[in-house]
Parts: sequence; structure tokens; C-alpha cells
Amino acid sequence: MLVKVYGCAVYGILATKITVEVNIVPGVNFYLVGLPDNAVKESHQRIDAALKNNGYKIPGRQITVNMAPADIKKEGSSYDLTLAIGILAASEQIKTDILEDYVIMGELALDGFIRPIKGVLPIAIKAKEEGFKGIIVPTENAAEASVVEGLEVYAAHHIKNVISFFNGNDSAIEKLHFNAEKFFHPDETLDVPDFSDVKGQENIKRAFEIAASGGHNVLLIGPPGAGKTMLSKRLPSVLPPLTLNEALETTKIHSVTGRLNKGGLIAQRPFRNPHHTISDVALVGGGINPQPGEISLAHNGVLFLDELPEFKRTVLEVMRQPMEDRSVTISRAKFSVEYPASFMLVASMNPCPCGFYNHPEKDCVCAPGVVQKYLNKVSGPLLDRIDIHIEVTPVPFGELSKERNAEKSATIRTRVIAAREIQKKRFEKNEGVYCNAQMTTKLLQTHCELDEACKTLLKNAMERLGLSARAYDRILKVSRTIADLEAAPTILPNHIAEAIQYRSLDRDSWAG
Repeated sequence: MLVKVYGCAVYGILATKITVEVNIVPGVNFYLVGLPDNAVKESHQRIDAALKNNGYKIPGRQITVNMAPADIKKEGSSYDLTLAIGILAASEQIKTDILEDYVIMGELALDGFIRPIKGVLPIAIKAKEEGFKGIIVPTENAAEASVVEGLEVYAAHHIKNVISFFNGNDSAIEKLHFNAEKFFHPDETLDVPDFSDVKGQENIKRAFEIAASGGHNVLLIGPPGAGKTMLSKRLPSVLPPLTLNEALETTKIHSVTGRLNKGGLIAQRPFRNPHHTISDVALVGGGINPQPGEISLAHNGVLFLDELPEFKRTVLEVMRQPMEDRSVTISRAKFSVEYPASFMLVASMNPCPCGFYNHPEKDCVCAPGVVQKYLNKVSGPLLDRIDIHIEVTPVPFGELSKERNAEKSATIRTRVIAAREIQKKRFEKNEGVYCNAQMTTKLLQTHCELDEACKTLLKNAMERLGLSARAYDRILKVSRTIADLEAAPTILPNHIAEAIQYRSLDRDSWAG
């Protein structure tokens, strides 16, 4: 008897329908074809033990299992349940009436319990696109699958429950109902440190407010203990909440890496903080079986690189193209996968090896030329992609000991959201552009027109401070964001003046 059951293979953050054809004829062999890897081939032993331990068996006949399309490699243990149900149906141990209505995925334990798998959200989305009535997945993965509207999601705990379900007992498996829009409340889940805890550093808070409003990359430069890391970890508290589409996109990436908890949808912007010993592959993604890297796990959130010059130069250089394209493509001989990587880069660094160059009280002990050599560890093309450079100075004792209430993150966040709404309307006809940091040269000419006063101010500043040509576009983008925070229709001289302050490393005088 020939039976077809359905599963899915995940490549990147997209799934492909896999048709598992099981044919049983007289004989004694077991053939598994369709480009399975070792983990899929080993499923024979897991299925055999799971069925025997629950009163069923693989029939002692010739069984041919074909996983189509046969030219796509099938990887991992997530096909165990698909294959087991196919074998039981082909050997007439269960009914086949409703088999074609469901995508079935899960790893089997030897006692028949069903273990969680990776990438269930992309699988559920594909099942909906292909017109399946429902999906049967492990209980631990059911919450993430249930965010897909119009798809019946069944949480399978044990293979006996699945067998009973196909034999007509609809209540054998728990059916989940989840309305993403009803239950998705990103504001209620916000649990990050608050800017109200920080004493002083008002200029840094202002820089972060501008960065969050326009999606700008930020570089903090200052001595040890000035508060660079502490301030950076508070940035997520002022970022606008995730939209439902952004949450689904972010959840997909975390789903394929198996990092999701049982809550299902990610409702908070990611904050990734990799150590400076990280490898190229771990940062941008890849490997023998390609997986998303830190830049993709930070999609729609923040990637924080502490002690930037300590990262290997190759690691920093491979980030350049993804920062520009907001996606990363991992290519292999037989296939390539693409992961989204639209993140805000926040980096911090000391001004020199000893950390005290330009310190108001302590003297730098570095030898001549060492400061410039240290700064040169961060390449010009990478700095070119960072809109805001700001110096962080230590907070004096008088400021630390003051008793006063600082502005709460929620207040700052309200202004950020208002500025983002202005940008949303501005770029509604420009696909792939959502904030000022993503503006192209053409959009800059359209939305950042300067009057004579602004042009004169910018020209004088660039000449006097020795600002490089690459600073020009960055200043315009940041100026546009500052104007949006004030709901100003045009860029004014005071907006240009503030933006110029945020180009510390472009000045000829720096480390000169």
C-alpha cells in the first residue's frame, strides 16, 4: 500500500514542503531515499523502538520511504513522527482518511514521547500557505505555531495520542487557539534597566534618544568606568515596541535556532551582547549546517559590541556588507540561505590602550603614535556606517551624590515613538526604508533640503573641525532625526549644530 504524509524542511528562515511517500510490498528490506542525512537515517531505529514499546511494530516487509523533492537534503531528527505515522498508515495500523490534511513533525524518544524540534514557526507558516488544515507538532513547540492564524495547531505529547487522533479520537491531542493580535502586548513584557537609574550623562541619554528615534548606529568612546556599558544596556528601554510583523520575523529567526521558550511570540526587541572572542561565523552566521549568527539574532533589535577594538579585524570587516544590505547571504556549493539582519549597532571603546586619553583628571601613559594605532584597529569603512560618535566622560562626584529624579525611559520612549511615526509616514512609499538611518542619497536630497543658514553653518564646521567628507551624509541624517523629535518640517541650524557634535572621530584633532 502506498501512503503520503507531509512534513517540512527549513532552510534559512523559510520552509519547504516535504512529501514522505511510504510504499510497502512483499520482501524484507527497509529503504530510505530522498537525500536524508545520518540523523534522518537513524530514525529507523528510533521509530522501531518507539512503536514496539507502545504495542505497534514496523512490518517485516519491504518498505520504501521516499522524501520528495529528492534533490533537497533532509537534515535532523524532526522527521521521526512523520515517518512513523507514514509507516503505520501504509501498514494499515491506523486510518488514512484525514492524513493529507496535516503537516506532522516531531522527534521520537524510544518510549514514544515526542521531543521538541527547531523551526516550527516557519513550518507552520508554510503549512498555511500550502493550504493544509492543521499541523501536529511537539507540545513544547505548539505555542509558536499557534500564532499563525487560520491553521489548526495540535500539541502532541506522545505517539499514542497521534495514533488515537488519526483513528478518530479528536480529543486525543490538545488543540491550541492563539490570537496573536489579541495576546501580543509588547509594552507589558518590557523588562530592562531604566534610564532613570543613571545619574548625570544627560548628553549620552540625548544621543541614545536620537539614535533610537532614527535607527542610527552609535559608537561610545571614553575611559573605563565612565558608564558606556551601563548606558548601552538601557537603550532597549527607549526603543519603540515591536509591531506584530516585526515580532513574527524576529520569532522565526529564534525558532530556527531552537532558542524560543514556551511563550511563543517574541514581544521584546532583542539585545545581543557577544564577547570580543567571537568568530566570524558565530557573528554573521554559517557553519556546515548554516545557522543564523548574532547579527541575525539581533534583527529588529540591538547588537552591542563592547570593547570594539578588541574584536578581531576580520570579524568586524565581515559585518560591513550586512550593515549596508540589512541581510546576510550564506552561500554553499549546492545552496545558499538568506537571513535578515536589520539591527542597530551600538559599540563602545576606550580611546587608547591605557584608557585615559583625553581624560579630564588622569594622564594618558601611552607612547606617541599608540593612540592613533589603537583607533586604527576600527577601519574607516566600518566607522563610515556609524552615524553617531560620542565621547563619554566620567560623572563627577558632585553629580553622583545629588539626590534628584532623572527622566524615566517611558517618557523618552514616548518621544521616540512620535518621531518614528513621522518617519513611517515619510517613507510609506519607499519599500525597505522605515527610519532616517536607512535613507539613500536620493532620499537625502528629497527630505534633507538645507537653507542658506544651514549650508553656511555646515560648511564652516567641516572646514574648522576638519570633518571628513563621509561625515556629511551622516550629519544630514542625524539632523533630520533631531528635527523629527521636535516635529519640525525642515532642518534648522540648531539641528545641524547638534548633529555636528556627534562626529567626534571624524575630527582631524582627534588623536592627532
